[in-house]
Amino acid sequence: MKTDFEKSILENRRKKGRPFVAAHRGVSRANIPCNTLAAFQIAVSQGADVIELDITKSRDGEYFVFHPGMEPVFLNCGSLITEMTAKEVKTIPLRNQDGAATHYRVPTLSEAFSFLQGKTYINVDKFWTDVEQIAGQIRRAGVEKQVIVKSFGDEQSVAQVEKYAPDLMYCVMMWHKDDISQKLQKSGLNYIGAEILFDREEDEIISDAYIQWMHDHQLLVWANSIVYNEAEVIAAGHSDDISMTQSMDLGWGWLADKQVDFIQTDWVMELCGYLGGEKNYINPQKWQA
Repeated sequence: MKTDFEKSILENRRKKGRPFVAAHRGVSRANIPCNTLAAFQIAVSQGADVIELDITKSRDGEYFVFHPGMEPVFLNCGSLITEMTAKEVKTIPLRNQDGAATHYRVPTLSEAFSFLQGKTYINVDKFWTDVEQIAGQIRRAGVEKQVIVKSFGDEQSVAQVEKYAPDLMYCVMMWHKDDISQKLQKSGLNYIGAEILFDREEDEIISDAYIQWMHDHQLLVWANSIVYNEAEVIAAGHSDDISMTQSMDLGWGWLADKQVDFIQTDWVMELCGYLGGEKNYINPQKWQA
C-alpha cells in the first residue's frame, strides 16, 4: 500500500495491516555505507515505510546525514564533521564494512530530504540537538507531512519542540514506563506516540494494557529490534539478531504480536517478507474509533 501523506499517520497505520517497517540508517551492507542515498534507495525498494537518518553539522553550519561520533568508523579521516567545513566533508570517501574507501560521500540533509520526498516517512534522529534550525530545514524542504521527530521527555527538550516544531509529528523516547503521554496529548504538540525502550518483558511500556491504552487514545508505539550495542538492550532480546539466527517469531513476531506500530530494523527485506505472510498484525477490535 502506497503511503498517502495527505492522511494522518494513524490512518495510514490502520490501513497498513502490519507494523510500519523503519529502516535504521537505510540498508547498509557490503560496499553500501549507511546513511547514504544508496542505502535509502535500497530500503525503499525493499519495502521500508520509514527511513531513519542521523544528523550532524559541519563547522560552518551545513547539515549532513551522519551519525555523530562515528567518523573513525565510517570516514577514518582523523576529524569530526563538526570540526570540518562543508567543503571538506564533501571530499571525504565513506568506508565500506571492511574499511575500504568507496565512491560514496556523506549526503547533505537537503539532498536526503529531496531524495525521499513523497516516498516514505522520515525519522530525523538527533533532532533534539538543534530543534529550531533542523525544523527550518524540514519546512524549507517541504517534507513536514513525512517527518517524524523525537526527543526524550525532559522539560527542556519538550519546551524546544513546543517553541519551534509544534506542528511536526512528535514522538517521545522513554525507558521502562510512560509518565508523559497524557500530558503531551493535552498540549499543543502534534504528539503521535512513544518510542519505547525496554530491557525486560515485564516493563510497563511493553505490556498489553499499556499498548491498548495508547491505541485507545489514538497514539502509536515505536519499538526497536536493532542491536547497535550489545551492552544496551532496548527490546528485551527480541532483536534482529535473534530473528536472523534463531527465530523470526521470537524476535520480530513477538514485537508484532504485541501490536506495536513501528519496528526499526537493520534487515528491511527480511522483516517485510516476514510481516507479509499470512498473519495480520493489527487487530481492528483493539482500536477505538
